[in-house]
Amino acid sequence: MADPRGFIKFQRSGPKRRPPELRIADWKEVYLPFSDSELNDQAARCMDCGIPFCHQGCPLGNIIPEWNDLTYRKEWREAINRLHATNNFPEFTGRLCPAPCETACVVGISNEPVAIKLVEREIIEHAFALDLVTPIIPKSQTGKRIAIIGSGPSGLAAAQQLTRAGHEVTVFEKADRLGGLLRYGIPEFKMEKAILDRRLNQMREEGTHFLTNIEVGRDISGPDLEANFDAILLTIGSEIPRDLNVSGRNLKGIYQAMDYLPWANRLQEGDIDESPVSAKGKKVVIIGGGDTGADCLGTAHRQGAASVMQIEIMPRPPIERPQANPWPTYPMTYRVSSAHEEGGVRDYAINTEEFLGDENANLKGISAHKIEMVRTERGFSFEKIEGSEFIIDCDLVFLAMGFVGAASKTLLNQFGVEINERGSIATDQNWMTSKEKIFAAGDARRGQSLIVWAIAEGRSSASAIDTYLMGTTDLPSPIETKSFSMTI
Repeated sequence: MADPRGFIKFQRSGPKRRPPELRIADWKEVYLPFSDSELNDQAARCMDCGIPFCHQGCPLGNIIPEWNDLTYRKEWREAINRLHATNNFPEFTGRLCPAPCETACVVGISNEPVAIKLVEREIIEHAFALDLVTPIIPKSQTGKRIAIIGSGPSGLAAAQQLTRAGHEVTVFEKADRLGGLLRYGIPEFKMEKAILDRRLNQMREEGTHFLTNIEVGRDISGPDLEANFDAILLTIGSEIPRDLNVSGRNLKGIYQAMDYLPWANRLQEGDIDESPVSAKGKKVVIIGGGDTGADCLGTAHRQGAASVMQIEIMPRPPIERPQANPWPTYPMTYRVSSAHEEGGVRDYAINTEEFLGDENANLKGISAHKIEMVRTERGFSFEKIEGSEFIIDCDLVFLAMGFVGAASKTLLNQFGVEINERGSIATDQNWMTSKEKIFAAGDARRGQSLIVWAIAEGRSSASAIDTYLMGTTDLPSPIETKSFSMTI
């Protein structure tokens, strides 16, 4: 244990965010540097408890108490080795994961939990700064060829694992750059793309092949891939957005979030001089209260929106952990992201009745009403509160209500794989689809979920593919397909 009394001596703290008025003027990450002395105190808060429930909270099975202790001792090489043993990309999860490990922390029963996510991010940043992140080249080649379709976190994790096992791995990406939603979904202020690029450079040096601007199913057929590869992994994500089919949906000025966010990323990449979908000077409403909605919020601030309102059909979550989410489960509590600190209005228990337009079919407002959740014999239902109707003036609406299934139906039809009732790719307990030698992982298989689940599924499917090709494997498998956790 780093410090047996650390959790008593030190209070939880994290990196400070730059003042909102400064950070909305640029697209850089919002946090200020965190000193080593402060980090030492935070790592010391880990109790190294007899039963570390943080392991249960993390889909990757991160060995958290061990690398907290190593951080406290400033043994950076050992710390990153221990962290990389379970997580290919701690620089991603340390920025983007909601940290279910922290809500399972034993210290959190009676105090603020250990700042696990902070320590994780600082370990990998120290490792890069000290040149401790180097290519891991396989000692021999198996002669087996594997195609991975999609370069999001699940596909990248699987690719790195399989390349290191000695297979020839080719990743196909339909976009012009690699990374999936890490590249064209996550805003720059949440993760600068240089963070992604430095890891991709390591993977190239290890031997992973990347092909961009190739859409499998259009530019190359599924049968062609089957004929040329020994195994295929589908990590194509869950890209079909949930829509809001109410009157006025076709008015000009209503966009899905993922028809908006990528343009801001392309602007930062230098591809365009101005986003074709911009909130500048507009009255913006975001429908959906999750992380994607917050991404739209922060982006709209930086584009100079006149006003931003984020609405959600669900009631406002409680501040404290509700009884329905007892420790160590993930609590559905009220959270304030950096984007919410920057401005805008949040409102809950609101249902959109109709989009209102002018004579030129331009959006000018939303007709809405308040709702309440009522328990029925079949569960909960949303009931309108009579007399609660109101109008929200707006010029621009972004729909950020989640995703409902894997896209690329042409691709899936060409492979002939089965789709389950949730619109996701069905697999057996060995991560294989209904088609021999074709596997699936990540959001395409489990539905929209967390980045930590995507990486865990990528690692687990890599283990299954290695076993399929070689009869055995040394690759770890953090989860089994029959084991599911709550998605957020």
